[in-house]
Amino acid sequence: MEDTNWIGLFFGSPFAQGLTLGLFFCLVIYIRAFLRRRELVKEVDRLRGHLHTKLEIDSADNERRKNELNMLRQERDNLKITVQSLNQKPGRKEIRQYFIYQTALDIMFEKAPGFAPAWQITLKEAESLFEKSEKGVVPLLKRLMPTTPDKQAEEYEKISRLSIADTIR
Repeated sequence: MEDTNWIGLFFGSPFAQGLTLGLFFCLVIYIRAFLRRRELVKEVDRLRGHLHTKLEIDSADNERRKNELNMLRQERDNLKITVQSLNQKPGRKEIRQYFIYQTALDIMFEKAPGFAPAWQITLKEAESLFEKSEKGVVPLLKRLMPTTPDKQAEEYEKISRLSIADTIR
């Protein structure tokens, strides 16, 4: 009985009661913190999963855009090569030179017929005009250059008549 008396004496003192109450509160707070920690760990894992998913989606999208950009660059280079090869087809240079001369003659007749220096100036103007049209500044080539053999024949006859009329004068 002496043992129960010692326990009763211990719990009867205010220090022991305060210590027991403090330990009880510590235990309650520890259990709540443990539960809260488990919730936060689950939340962090969930957020990591979302972040991982988002990064995968962004990575796939960036990879798709990169492939599309490379494809567009390659297509652009192919188109440049195609345009260069089309400009170097047989007959294109002669047709181009013909239209430059024709434009230069038209400008010369308007400015000063019969003067050789005027011919040189107008020839340079016509060449610069066609340089601009090839760069896309003036879409003149498509309007002036015939696309069918019939139109080419008509332009040739027109030039022949102009050259015959010039020699008669």
